[in-house]
Amino acid sequence: MNSPPKNASTTEPAGERGAITAVIAEDEPLLADELADQLAALWPELNIVARAGDGVAALHAIERWAPVIAFLDISMPRLTGIDLARQLGGRCHVVFITAYDQHALSAFEAGALDYVMKPFSAARLVTTVQRLKARVREPAPDLSRLLPRVSAEPGAPRQYLQWIHASRGAAVRLITVDEICYFKSDSKYTLVVTPDSESLIKKSIKELADELDPRMFWQIHRSTVVNVHAIDSVIRDDRGNMAVRLKQRPESLVVSEVNHHMFRQM
Repeated sequence: MNSPPKNASTTEPAGERGAITAVIAEDEPLLADELADQLAALWPELNIVARAGDGVAALHAIERWAPVIAFLDISMPRLTGIDLARQLGGRCHVVFITAYDQHALSAFEAGALDYVMKPFSAARLVTTVQRLKARVREPAPDLSRLLPRVSAEPGAPRQYLQWIHASRGAAVRLITVDEICYFKSDSKYTLVVTPDSESLIKKSIKELADELDPRMFWQIHRSTVVNVHAIDSVIRDDRGNMAVRLKQRPESLVVSEVNHHMFRQM
């Protein structure tokens, strides 16, 4: 059996097949303990199979245990609860944990099954448990396109995508955006290219362009987004066509004419 991911603790699932399972992702251990204790008192049949202290550990725990419910702290380190919920799509029901009323309401309106506020209130958790019991057997909504307006903290800078969850053959990789040279899409998939690998994701270039830091990633063609730090040089041919050469990849990437202005200072 694989060892638990860093910052995550796990327990073997118990109970009969079809039991409702959950993962708690909260970076404050005392709050995670308090939430688990209150849930155990209000819903003894709920089986909490794992706890995680940051977003990446939570992602690994969710991949391993495939829970029915994920309690996600909106302001976790490494990968926020919002970013994680986007990556999960509709794999499980999401309940957000937050200290801010506006975030709770925005996340709830965006499609999360429910929210809980810090510090935890027994009365509020009763409502959460009632909603979970009523809807948890239904298919989980896909939150990947429904959460663009919810940020991690009031007044904080926008949180851009930090990790890509991609397929490479039979394996699933977690790739940091710093590693990525460029994204290139076709009609169905988008290719994620690093210096030494290529993987596929089911996310459009338009979606990626909205989620990536525009200071680091430039859309140079309707089908291509490139990491500025991966560019070695810009070349032009006799007809004025433009392409970029990469530092760690042999191929060149075409720049559409409408995007030539990005490189006028180079």
